[in-house]
Amino acid sequence: MVCFTSLVTLALVAPLASASDPPRVVVSKDGKGFVRTPGGEAFRPWGFNYDHDPTGRLIEDYWADEWDRVERDFKSMAGLGANVVRVHLQFGRFMTGAETPDARNLERLGKLLDLAARERLYLNLTGLGCYHKADVPAWYDRLDEAERWAAQARFWTAVAGRCKGRSVVFCYDLMNEPVVPGGRRAAGDWLGPAFGGKHFVQFVSLDQKDRPRPDVARAWTKHLTAAVRAADPDALVTVGLVDWSLDRKGLTSGFVPARVAPELDFVSVHLYPEAGKLDDALKTLDGFDVGKPVVVEETFPLRCSPAELGRFVERAGPRAAGWFGFYWGQPPAELRRSREIKDALILGWLELFERVARSKK
Repeated sequence: MVCFTSLVTLALVAPLASASDPPRVVVSKDGKGFVRTPGGEAFRPWGFNYDHDPTGRLIEDYWADEWDRVERDFKSMAGLGANVVRVHLQFGRFMTGAETPDARNLERLGKLLDLAARERLYLNLTGLGCYHKADVPAWYDRLDEAERWAAQARFWTAVAGRCKGRSVVFCYDLMNEPVVPGGRRAAGDWLGPAFGGKHFVQFVSLDQKDRPRPDVARAWTKHLTAAVRAADPDALVTVGLVDWSLDRKGLTSGFVPARVAPELDFVSVHLYPEAGKLDDALKTLDGFDVGKPVVVEETFPLRCSPAELGRFVERAGPRAAGWFGFYWGQPPAELRRSREIKDALILGWLELFERVARSKK
């Protein structure tokens, strides 16, 4: 068995930079957005979530045997005007044991960095995914809270170590939509309800005990941010928050932006406006402004029309320092040949994306 220490050592002695990497992105001095270094040019993330293909497969399901698909998709996203791509890395594909990273997938991640650099695309590397419940290792679900946090830190040590010094990495997103439970959950019940066959929400604890939920959220965020920064100190760190993370009445995640933001470089929110309720969405967006850049890390005309989403983006203006929609491997030309309603919706989104991208040049 290859030990964790050996793999991390190999990752840390890997080349620290590539001549083809774009300039490093950092938070601007005014704390409201991003700039490229060393020139200081403003950088506004305008990109895609690349979370699955048209059949629902995750990138680790096909990047070993269908690398040409990944290359084609990245070229298509760049052609549509994206400057950054959010890739969702699954815990079970990068950790074969609580202390053992998967060397093959770490190597493929390095290959992905090179591809992104060639296409002049930055990467948002979102980790710890457990989107397909059947693929989550049984041993991982059996870990207690402290053991699970330790395994998650080892994941990030390995991933950030492999990417150390690569300025093509825009940021590391610690986890997609983490939640602190209110009360106690059943043993091993770490995942939220499925949406479209995937579990995007994940609990960071199974038992609140007598702890305030925001305290648990901040402790978890601090623990994993430290692991990332120890391995790759120059990269930005964020976490993808559900829009019900604000400290309001009703359903909440426990990840109150004002409480976790001190451990992060910028705040990320997942926001899907509802038809006729753009003012409500803008009010929610304002709630995530806690003195650091706010990126809308997920949006899509899921509950409104593409035209309304376009108005939302326009009205949000400088309140959002960046945006991520979705790309599922179907370019506009292919979607135009389809007669399915869902494809027409996706096409409307991609046309909006391309139109806004052109207007920003």
